[in-house]
Amino acid sequence: MATFTGKVALITGASSGIGAGTAILFASLKCKLGLVGRNSQNLDKIIADCKETGAKDGDILKLIGDVSKEEDLKRIVDATINHFGKLDILVNNAGILQPGTIESGSLQVFDDTMQVNVRSVYLLSHLVIPHLKKTKGNIVNVSSIAGLRSFPGIAAYAMSKAAVDQLTRCAALELASYGVRVNAVNPGVIVTEVHKRGGMSEEDYAKFLEHSKETHALGRPGTVEEVAQSIAFLASDKTASFITGETLRVDGGRGVMCPR
Repeated sequence: MATFTGKVALITGASSGIGAGTAILFASLKCKLGLVGRNSQNLDKIIADCKETGAKDGDILKLIGDVSKEEDLKRIVDATINHFGKLDILVNNAGILQPGTIESGSLQVFDDTMQVNVRSVYLLSHLVIPHLKKTKGNIVNVSSIAGLRSFPGIAAYAMSKAAVDQLTRCAALELASYGVRVNAVNPGVIVTEVHKRGGMSEEDYAKFLEHSKETHALGRPGTVEEVAQSIAFLASDKTASFITGETLRVDGGRGVMCPR
């Protein structure tokens, strides 16, 4: 893995889960970071973890904001450029998972999911593209295996991630002539807090992780670190310079399994 010395990355949803793991890994690779989150205390902890890898105070910009709010996204981009002077990498990681079937799920769940998982990705990409053109940078979107495969009970979430996948491919084609790459990672079940934040109890989550041993060919759920390494791979000009428009499954084989 090449270092990101001299690179500037903006990571949303950086206060927990995949975003936090990606921030810490990027910091260890000498990347300067704009870290976006809503929970100031959690973000402080991640920043401290980044500094333990050798990052300096000026290398990390703390950005409190809500990605569902247009004014917050504009402020976040402006602050990043004002602080670092450029942007090389955007990691669109922030997302929510709220369960519900098409019959039982409320329209509010659908609207909230699309607002956070799709609209924010579209708008933030729109805002940073002029800056990425200058650096020939790249975007990595955090999607899901649910964007590529169908599962009951999470219709709004699956639809949102399918939209992210299509956005990834369309943007890759639109930006290729400028040397800007756009890719996505599609994780399977990863051990984070996202399911519990969506309302799953501790007991149900434990059962869910146990069941994941059967639904993933490798016999286990994945880790934050495994997804973060995949994001770094796609973001690196050394390891992925000829990759764009890719939706990379990081799912332990779940996406190629079929029930028998």
